[in-house]
Amino acid sequence: MKYIVVSGGVISGIGKGVIASSTGLLLKTLGLRVTAIKVDPYMNIDAGTMSPTEHGEVYVLDDGGEADLDLGNYERYLDVTLSRDNNITTGKIYREVIEKERKGDYLGKTVQIVPHLTNAIQDWIERVAQRPVDGSGESPEVCIIELGGTVGDIESAPFVEAMRQFQFRVGHDNFALIHVSLVPVIGGEQKTKPTQAAIRDLRGLGLVPDMIAARCPVPLERAVINKLSMFCHVGPEQVMAVHDVSSTYHVPLLLEEQGMVRFFQKRLGLEVKVQGPMKEQGRELRTRWRELTVGHDRMIDKVEIVLVGKYTSLHDSYMSIVKSLEHAALRCHRKLELKWVESSDLEPAAESENPVKYHQAWQALCSAKGILVPGGFGTRGTEGMISAARWAREKRVPYLGICLGFQIAVIEYVRNVLGIETAGSAELDAHCKDPVIIYMPEISKTHLGGTMRLGLRPSIFQKGTEEWSKIRQLYGGQPVVWERHRHRYEVNPDYVERIESAASNPSAKAAPQKIPNDIPAASPPFTSPRLSSAGFTPAEMFVGVDELKFVGRDEKGERMQIAELRHHPYFVGMQAHPEFCSRPLNPSPPFLGFIAASAGLLEEQLAMQKNYQPPHPKSHMISESEMIKRREAGEVDDKPATTPPGAATPTRSLSVNKGPKADLAVAARIAAAEKANGAAVEH
Repeated sequence: MKYIVVSGGVISGIGKGVIASSTGLLLKTLGLRVTAIKVDPYMNIDAGTMSPTEHGEVYVLDDGGEADLDLGNYERYLDVTLSRDNNITTGKIYREVIEKERKGDYLGKTVQIVPHLTNAIQDWIERVAQRPVDGSGESPEVCIIELGGTVGDIESAPFVEAMRQFQFRVGHDNFALIHVSLVPVIGGEQKTKPTQAAIRDLRGLGLVPDMIAARCPVPLERAVINKLSMFCHVGPEQVMAVHDVSSTYHVPLLLEEQGMVRFFQKRLGLEVKVQGPMKEQGRELRTRWRELTVGHDRMIDKVEIVLVGKYTSLHDSYMSIVKSLEHAALRCHRKLELKWVESSDLEPAAESENPVKYHQAWQALCSAKGILVPGGFGTRGTEGMISAARWAREKRVPYLGICLGFQIAVIEYVRNVLGIETAGSAELDAHCKDPVIIYMPEISKTHLGGTMRLGLRPSIFQKGTEEWSKIRQLYGGQPVVWERHRHRYEVNPDYVERIESAASNPSAKAAPQKIPNDIPAASPPFTSPRLSSAGFTPAEMFVGVDELKFVGRDEKGERMQIAELRHHPYFVGMQAHPEFCSRPLNPSPPFLGFIAASAGLLEEQLAMQKNYQPPHPKSHMISESEMIKRREAGEVDDKPATTPPGAATPTRSLSVNKGPKADLAVAARIAAAEKANGAAVEH
């Protein structure tokens, strides 16, 4: 096993994750099997309860692990499936050491940071690095380790010391270090002093970099590279100039052009072990990735998408959503033009509080070719999301709702088609008269972390959907699909029959939707050139009540997981988070359909999806009942921390027509968490 550690200096957030992922991708082009581990030096056990506006999105893994968003980079670039153990946090390490101490595993010794904590870190890395991640069943040959934070910070000190010891444990020929540092441009001059100081600090801690990745807004001058080489005691070929590029997909090629692959082949002796078939796969990967980046630069036609979210102040809150849109746009040969709309700006209150933002938000929404409503938590902005869903449904604009966006679409349909004006969510209003969305009965009401419905779960397409469902066709017509979930709330089964029969028994016409006077209404569906160019027949462009069908459900048929309007150009809601399983070379089907419909290319993409292959290892695509058995047997460690050993598993009750009205304390607790953390927990 070879280990490559990626550390950072000067400041955080300078692209360690992208450089680590790009390094792994380049090694995969040699035919090597590569895995990745992210070290996060914070005390949290995982990222599950962290604010998305502070830390970025919470990335969900197949096993239900809630991890740092960088694990999403690894999975997307390396096309691997990682587990919760691939994300090490200070909280996890301390918990492991303390549990061992309580069991007496240290035989009465005084437990210290060195050697007990540092040994635990090294043991964890060696254990996880051997786990298969690509479905082949074979152990990886290279492990990329990203050391989060900045070298020199007190939080990362135990991990830096562990890496110092680790290089001697595994040997010099099996360990290499890339240090990512900033080269700022001040007054037109590229400054090397910050990097020199960072390397000096790193050497003082016992780590010597084999390569320096110098981040700079512009390409490094040759004189600057030579200066870094001299003062940092590395060869010029060991300085990688990583300047800003139009897309992060260019970074692997940028590093390859500067000789990174050749350097590590020589430094770690990599090429001698690669088999012929693996080399061929590596060459094919390199060719496809180069075609991807070249195609990205040559795209001219655009597709305009509006994202109506609650955390738009930090775009990293929706990183996987954005990447999935990019993957789909690349497949459709379109340049993504993404507009961000804060959902609260669409609400009537915003018209008086901030009329400029209100009009801008509605202008963006009404002019969009596609509308996406992602996940979120809490009451704030949900009425704006409902307005967006209604606009998409009535004006026949392609719509994709993820998690909360799925629930929003259902609430909007019940209000404006069934005529139940009091319809809502038990989370948003504990006294809701008609709770279309309810609290999941078996979910913990006292612990927020790690207690949701998490991880890879199957959805069963219902009988008859093979004849018309666009989302099923996008999944290759498969009867069962697997996507990752992260939610506490779900559709109330007592309303399902009424919802699905609403088209044949519509209510009185709802009040017309209010929009700013200076924004023209969309063209009638039967005259829309965009719908005509998408290949939709006049029969599909009827004006009337469309049928909302729950085309995908769980194994028992009780949980509604995929919803679709039958005659709409593209209106899909997913309770799952398909963005976590999208890949640059294998886009997520719901996102692909959404972008294709928005660009008028849906029929073309539906035909191409007949041979769709899911990115999950076959060993992960099991029934939910089998997954529960494995967990009970201890084969999968993602039981909620609130379930004591030997306790009975809570059963699901369908007598939920009144909703969780007694859960006022829960609603108050979660509302307080949203206010304090910027909403860290999703629906």
